[in-house]
Amino acid sequence: MTPPRFLQLTDVAEVLNTSLAQVYALVRSGELPAIKIGGRGQWRVESAELEKFIARMYDETREFVRTSRPREADDPATQGPARSTQDHGTGRSD
Repeated sequence: MTPPRFLQLTDVAEVLNTSLAQVYALVRSGELPAIKIGGRGQWRVESAELEKFIARMYDETREFVRTSRPREADDPATQGPARSTQDHGTGRSD
C-alpha cells in the first residue's frame, strides 16, 4: 500500500513523537510547510515536506553539536546515577 501523500497534524505529531500543539506551532511559524484545505481549514503536511523538515532538523542539530560546547548539565556522562525522590524508609526525601 502506498503511504498517503498528505498527513493530518495528528499523524505528524505521532511521527515526530511530539504534541499536536507543537506541530501546530511549527506549521503556524512556517518552519514546517503545510497547506490549509476545506471550509474548516484543516491543515495537511505533505509527506515529502515532513521528510525534508526532519532532514533539516538533523542538519541543524549536527551543526549545533559541532559548534557548541557541551554543558555539564546536558551531558549524561557527567551525571551520577539517577536519584530517587522517594522515602525508602529513611524518613526523608532526596
